[in-house]
Amino acid sequence: MQKNQGNSVILVLGGVRSGKSRYAQQLAEHCSRVTFVATAERRDDEEMHRKIERHRADRPAHWTTVEEPIALVRVIQTSEDNCDAILIDCLTLFGANLMEAYGSNKAGLEACIEDLCAALKTTSRKVILVSNEVGSGVVPAYALGRRFRDVVGEINQRVATVADTVLLMVAGLPLILKGSLEGDHR
Repeated sequence: MQKNQGNSVILVLGGVRSGKSRYAQQLAEHCSRVTFVATAERRDDEEMHRKIERHRADRPAHWTTVEEPIALVRVIQTSEDNCDAILIDCLTLFGANLMEAYGSNKAGLEACIEDLCAALKTTSRKVILVSNEVGSGVVPAYALGRRFRDVVGEINQRVATVADTVLLMVAGLPLILKGSLEGDHR
């Protein structure tokens, strides 16, 4: 598929508390109209509630926030006329949501990942995606943990393939793995 003019896909990877969300937000702040897509689902988890509220408070108030755990393609397609950039935070939770929704239906899960990549290739907006780098850690002790690592790793690899720029955040510093950034956002 051919990319449209103006399309820029940036994948920001990093470990927990590496600064990836903060940096992705700084990249998005260069655009006037931003749609922020939160993939976290509100559950009975007080720690997650605090994290969601902290992230919400850190975002500019004029950004549009869409809470969507799975249908990222729909959000990308319906947001195009209303924004200059779409910031999706994060693909890690998107992977967990896909696992919960599709269970052992690997074909359904794969189709969602493929559809996301196709939408990224054809969107006319800047899309910034945040995800945890899961390949650098200890091998999870349980089968479900290993499956989660594999699903998120596959999502990251597939999105990185279609992304124009891929960054790895370490201690709040961006390392460019693929492509380049316009201007200095460090």
